[in-house]
Amino acid sequence: MAVAYVQTTAPIARRALVSRLLEDERWLALALFLPTVIILGLFIAYPFVEGVVLAITNARVGVPGHFIGLSNFEKLWNDSIFRTAVWNTFWYTGVTTVFKLALGLWLALLLNRHFKGKALTRAFVLLPFIIPTVLSTFAWKWMFDPTFSVINWSLYRLGLIHGRINWLSDPDLAMISVIIVNVWRGVPFYAISLLAGLQTINPELQEAAAIDGARPWQRFWHVTWPLLLPVTMVVVLFSIIQTFADFQLVYVLTGGGPANATQLFATYAYQVGIGTGLLSEGAAISLAMFPVLLIVVIVQLLYIRRVETH
Repeated sequence: MAVAYVQTTAPIARRALVSRLLEDERWLALALFLPTVIILGLFIAYPFVEGVVLAITNARVGVPGHFIGLSNFEKLWNDSIFRTAVWNTFWYTGVTTVFKLALGLWLALLLNRHFKGKALTRAFVLLPFIIPTVLSTFAWKWMFDPTFSVINWSLYRLGLIHGRINWLSDPDLAMISVIIVNVWRGVPFYAISLLAGLQTINPELQEAAAIDGARPWQRFWHVTWPLLLPVTMVVVLFSIIQTFADFQLVYVLTGGGPANATQLFATYAYQVGIGTGLLSEGAAISLAMFPVLLIVVIVQLLYIRRVETH
């Protein structure tokens, strides 16, 4: 009887203990937070630490390597292709961010108006962002093809050109082409995000400013823009991080060429680390992005905090 009593009461006691633990908010918070910590540790912290370890060794494919300190970074400092990749990455990120912000804000203001088919138009605007990057980039690669290019055909029919333009083979035009595709793909993210921010602004503020005699531009600059600025800074922050580490789009279009004209951090790291098997040098190239992105994140977060507290 005693054994049966113990077997019967044991599950009840365990259930009571679990119930008390779940009722305690500290244990409940820990239980909910633990899966997130595990996921972040496995998929973010561990790869980052492994990348740091690789960057300070001379590891190659099939060879573990040994500690060499900052030798890989010293080698990069004297690498002309790496310096080209640094310049291209900053130029690529800066230009695309400006255009995506300007076009995205303009599109968000248009979509914030009331017109027929507004819901369908908003859904259509998202298409470039929804389509897989590789698939849409292959379509753009065909559009830039010197022989079968629909762009060249259109320009020729309009009388603007009289011969073929090698969009992706010319060092100057290749970067312009890559920037165009990135802007096309990134504008929907800006537009939808800024549209969400616009819809949180009370319309009565605009009406009050209009009654006071403010023109549309004045209402935007003095009423809409200050309230939209925190959302804009967050969107720009995410966009800069994503663009700075862009790989798929550039790799499919040009592979970093011609003559390294579109070589970026990510494409060069892939070519060195995977293409030649020098894992440590590829990791060092990738890790070189980290200080820049860290500074960008800290500056923008401080600015966002200052804006929200004023």
